[in-house]
Amino acid sequence: MISEIKKTAETRMQKSIEALKADLAKIRTGRAHTGVLDHVQVEYYGNLVPLNQVANITLIDARTLGVQVWEKPMAVKVEKAIRESDLGLNPSAQGELIRVPMPPLTEDRRRELAKIVKNEGENAKVAVRNLRRDANNHLKEHLKKKEISEDEERRAQEDIQKLTDRFIAEVDKLVAQKESELMAV
Repeated sequence: MISEIKKTAETRMQKSIEALKADLAKIRTGRAHTGVLDHVQVEYYGNLVPLNQVANITLIDARTLGVQVWEKPMAVKVEKAIRESDLGLNPSAQGELIRVPMPPLTEDRRRELAKIVKNEGENAKVAVRNLRRDANNHLKEHLKKKEISEDEERRAQEDIQKLTDRFIAEVDKLVAQKESELMAV
C-alpha cells in the first residue's frame, strides 16, 4: 500500500520532468535542431499534417536545417508553412531541398527566453509539489482508516519528501542547463 503510493508519486513526478524536457526543447537556442519544426503543420491533400510526415528534417550544419520533401509539389507548401509558422524562420528552396537558417538570437531575446525557461521550471516544481501533497493526503487517509501506523506514515512522508527534493533538484539542473545554453553566444 505505502510502496504503491510512493511508486505512483515517483512515476507521476518523472512524467512532470519529461513534460518539462519537452517544453524546454521547444524553446530554441541559436543552434539548429530538428525538434524546432515539430509543430509546423502542412496542408497535404486537404488535411493538415505534421511536417515530419511529408518530409525528412536533417541538420545541415550547426545553424541550418535541411527539409527534404518526399513529393516534389509539396516543396512550395512546406516552405510556405515554415515561413508562416510563429518561429520567425525564413526558409529558402533549392530544388527539392529547403534550407532553413536559424537566425542568431539578440541579447534581449535571450533574456526573454531565459525568463520563459525559469517560468517553465517553476511550473514543473509546482507540479512536483502538488504530487507530493497528493501522496501525503493518501497516506493520511490510510492512517485515518487505521490501515497503517503513525510511524509508517511518518517514514513514508519522509521518503516522499526525499523523492520531491530529488525531482526539484533535477528541475533546477535542467533549467540551469537550458539557461546556459541560451546565454552562450
